[in-house]
Amino acid sequence: MAGLNLRFTEEELDSLRSRAEAEGKSMQAFAHDAVITAINKHARLFNEAADHVLKASEELNRRLA
Repeated sequence: MAGLNLRFTEEELDSLRSRAEAEGKSMQAFAHDAVITAINKHARLFNEAADHVLKASEELNRRLA
């Protein structure tokens, strides 16, 4: 599996350590899960926006076709 190095301030690292510990995860597992969650959320929001635009312009697209 490929790796990635991230840099954090001491405060950010302390927060990461605290949250990971509170969830019973390693910092690496917690950071991985947070990144995957953000990716999935972004993809979902993009798809919802695209669906909205397609629906809103459906009639216009039909007339232009």
